Amino acid sequence: MVILYFLIGVFASFIGALPLGASNIAVINTTIKQNAKQAFKIAIAAGVAEVLLSYYALHCNMIVRDFFDRNMWIQIVIVIILMFVGSFLLFKKEKVPEKSKFTSSKYVTGFLLGILNPPVLIYWIVAFGIINNNNLMLSLSSPLLVLFLFFTGVYLGKTLTLYLYSKFSIKLKSKVQNIGLIINKVTGILLIVIGIAQAIKLSL
Repeated sequence: MVILYFLIGVFASFIGALPLGASNIAVINTTIKQNAKQAFKIAIAAGVAEVLLSYYALHCNMIVRDFFDRNMWIQIVIVIILMFVGSFLLFKKEKVPEKSKFTSSKYVTGFLLGILNPPVLIYWIVAFGIINNNNLMLSLSSPLLVLFLFFTGVYLGKTLTLYLYSKFSIKLKSKVQNIGLIINKVTGILLIVIGIAQAIKLSL
């Protein structure tokens, strides 16, 4: 029965990481422009960030939900950022890569993209609500083994999803030319659509 919490952690994290987000985009771009090994560094750090976000969501489930509900400006800022980044990617032109003397750490990139992600925090708040409504009752007062298995599942679910994105990018890269430009445009369109959907939701 205890192993069920591990499987729930893997499944919940996998579903939450499946939609195209900042970490996913970084893994795709890094795989295409550099290699899968560098992209996996992002996945490793993003998995750690996912565990921290899920832990925080479990720690203050209702407090965080009420905070976002009361502070509408945060949701508006998220919409603006989505629209801006989406427009930037959509209209960005492919450039010839230049060698740079400064190379940011992929671990740092993955962690920051993973931790600075309010939608993921909201997702985990909702996920914990669903889990607890199904009589599984997960909280910080749960047995240590249960928490360890659950958060291990969360980490593996996140890294597995990003790994699959990387493998998919490799196959796509070998079949399509200018894949980086195409992915930027598709990603830009998706972000704009998500931003519009969020704006409509806020206006209702």
